[in-house]
Amino acid sequence: MSTAQPYTYIPGTIPLLVNMPHTATDVPTFISERFTAAAKPLPDTDWHIEKLYSFARELGVHLLIPKYSRYVVDLNRSPDNESLYPGKFTTGICPLTTFTGEAVYEKNREPDEKEIKQRVADYWQPYHDKLQSILDTLKQKHKQVILFDAHSICSVVPKLFDGVLPDLNIGTADGHSADSILSERFFAAAKASSYSVVYNGRFKGGYNTRHYGKPGQGVHAVQLELAQHNYMDENYPFTYDTTKAKQLQAVLRKLLTQLIQEI
Repeated sequence: MSTAQPYTYIPGTIPLLVNMPHTATDVPTFISERFTAAAKPLPDTDWHIEKLYSFARELGVHLLIPKYSRYVVDLNRSPDNESLYPGKFTTGICPLTTFTGEAVYEKNREPDEKEIKQRVADYWQPYHDKLQSILDTLKQKHKQVILFDAHSICSVVPKLFDGVLPDLNIGTADGHSADSILSERFFAAAKASSYSVVYNGRFKGGYNTRHYGKPGQGVHAVQLELAQHNYMDENYPFTYDTTKAKQLQAVLRKLLTQLIQEI
């Protein structure tokens, strides 16, 4: 791979890091040329998350944004490929199927174990080294640090969940990744909006929330999974809806502000 960093880091001024592990769309040619027609549009991308949270820099948060698609390597999965939801359908660290169950790669062109390990070394590890470094640096300067993992997903994915996903899906690993008072206040702020909200439902938080959230050590991690129909067209070409997005952004600003007040 290129020696260029597989991420963009934008420093902030407060101990809140907004991480966007699934918003990128770049795919190296040696990978994309093996994709099926179903995978080439990158349907499982957390579309436009960087644009949706563009206001966040005004709040002084730190931002970490990947360069490469989750189809290259999933930055919210364990490097040992341990399932986030044992017994339920989920995709791996180098996904072989889309969320709808279609093959990502043409037959007999899937990455083998050696390639997967290399992708983890080339793309996953540098990203997580940076994420850990940011949190460590912030913890040296502040008693409390927050990691906010920003995600979105199509509102209807039968293989993952039944029916229509609630608008705002908050995850704190069943309460283990963030202080209970912080979590309760964040949940209350979300419920005060006009959007439907669920706390530690189908999406409890992925690897990042579970791995980095250590409230006993002053590091709190919260994941927010958004239903995409609230700010975009969920069908190809996945167009951003400015009118809907502005309404959602107002709520997201309030939620991030609520977290800042807890620091």
